[in-house]
Amino acid sequence: MRRENQSSVSSFLLLGLPIPQEQQGVFFALFLGMYLTTVLGNLLIVLLIRLDSRLHTPMYFFLSHLAFSDVSFSSVIIPKMLVNMHTQDQSIPYAGCVTQMYFFIFFTDLDNFLLTSMAYDRYVAICQPLHYMTIMKEGLCSLLVAGSWILSCASALSHTLLLAQLSFCADNAIPHFFCDLGAVLKLSCSDTTLNELVIFTAGVAVITLPLMCILISYGRIGAAILKVPSTKGICKAFSTCGSHLSVVSLYYGTIIWLYFFPSSSTSNDENIIASVMYTVVTPLLNPFIYSLRNRDMKGALEKLFNRATVLNQ
Repeated sequence: MRRENQSSVSSFLLLGLPIPQEQQGVFFALFLGMYLTTVLGNLLIVLLIRLDSRLHTPMYFFLSHLAFSDVSFSSVIIPKMLVNMHTQDQSIPYAGCVTQMYFFIFFTDLDNFLLTSMAYDRYVAICQPLHYMTIMKEGLCSLLVAGSWILSCASALSHTLLLAQLSFCADNAIPHFFCDLGAVLKLSCSDTTLNELVIFTAGVAVITLPLMCILISYGRIGAAILKVPSTKGICKAFSTCGSHLSVVSLYYGTIIWLYFFPSSSTSNDENIIASVMYTVVTPLLNPFIYSLRNRDMKGALEKLFNRATVLNQ
């Protein structure tokens, strides 16, 4: 590699959340509790789906991968943030920053593709119920998940390989609590035109197109629901896709606000708060949304508790 393409920065400084020094301990405890709840809640979903044969369906197959992705996504960001808050050491090695960025992009993209696959599953279940088992075969579900992992890996790899070609000079302070790609690019003293082009292209492919597919799916679901003559049928259709729609609204709502609104309209602190929403809050709420609004999940959880009670007696 040519000398000018090598970074002269060995580490970056993560400036963290805009929290007063005297409140660091309170927020440390808060985020630690949220992280542990996220991990335990999502791993419980994976465990329930694994143990209960009634949940061995395409919808829960996708949900188990989404839960695992949320655990991994949170683990990429929150532990480092907690360490920085506890030790007051804001540094992160250059290699660590690039690695964190890779996995952050990877699991963000994976969530997008999995949510799109789940929307397609709900569309088939409601709009083509008689052909559901014929269309949503195990092979297709596995293909959708495998494709999601491969495309996410390719997207994250393209960003990080291009980032590795850039030079970073004197300024190494990142005004964020993790190595956000946009914030890191602003510190580079190289030409980032190609990086920005790839970000735009990947944003269309990974965020805009999946979101359009989700909206089209729910547009057709809505049209199908309006044709249902009975109130009971409408309620059943809403209960079938209500949890997924709630997660989609929460997840894409913060992403659209953060990345699609003009940056001049929001301050850096507001951008950080929006980032907290989809890196910390959304993975935390997903288990509650899917368990509290889903009769099958509540039944599997009750069955697991009953089994544990019998074993302890």
